[in-house]
Amino acid sequence: MTSRLRTDDLVLAEAVARHGSVGAAAKELLTTQPSASRRLAALERRLGTRLFERDTTGARPTPAGRELARHAARLLAELEMLPAHVQAATETRTLSLGTIQSLAPIVFTSAQVELPDIAIHGEVDHGPVLVGQVHQGLLDAAIITIAGQTVLPHGLRTIALGSSSHVLVLPHLTPGQGKDGRDLAGREVLHHSIDLAGHRLHEALSALGAHAQHGLTLEATLRVARHRRVPAVVPELAARWWNDPHDTLLPSPVASSTGLQLVTRRPPHALLERAVPGLRDRILGAPRP
Repeated sequence: MTSRLRTDDLVLAEAVARHGSVGAAAKELLTTQPSASRRLAALERRLGTRLFERDTTGARPTPAGRELARHAARLLAELEMLPAHVQAATETRTLSLGTIQSLAPIVFTSAQVELPDIAIHGEVDHGPVLVGQVHQGLLDAAIITIAGQTVLPHGLRTIALGSSSHVLVLPHLTPGQGKDGRDLAGREVLHHSIDLAGHRLHEALSALGAHAQHGLTLEATLRVARHRRVPAVVPELAARWWNDPHDTLLPSPVASSTGLQLVTRRPPHALLERAVPGLRDRILGAPRP
């Protein structure tokens, strides 16, 4: 039994199933009924199963025949549309952009606002994986936080987008805030730094006596902190993007920041390079739209 089928096999099976007759299918395909019958029998031998029950009244598909005809109809329709899809891709300006999970809502929203006439294909993965995809040409660019903390492959260019200082977010009705809200001893504190320095932030908060817990993503860290009414330490860009007017924002008790970089090949994607100033402002400075 072989699993490889040719396009003319699909055309024949779909036509016989649709007409319910080998003769009618043969007429549509501009061949003779004996030739179509021989081709159908050969296809059944190759697949090792009967596809149609044939008699003087016509051809009725077996369960295997119905399954083949169903897939054949879909595949043939896709083949028919393929030239149009290729032409559309040629005429449409596209940009493939990757980022890490925590930044994805911010980066992709900002990119679509700044590049409204561009078809953006987004990719979410870990920073090192995205860098590799840019190097291989699978992505036009990636916005990450670790480019300044690792060695990039030859041929890549880094554009610094800026940095965001960490802030202490105190959700509404957070108990036991102390004089300035930064007395964290004995308190649960969520944190998320989106770069390789996250463990240092965790250690520094623990050294202040806090019960430090790492949040899964920026948005999740803030939402869980508000639900539990506990402090959170996150980059200011996250506190502004997922802002709550009832939050109190204070300088972080641990001085730290997160830097963002745009990684591209040389030369960079022209459309993206022109959009860098707007992306920088939206990602680092603008509140959530």
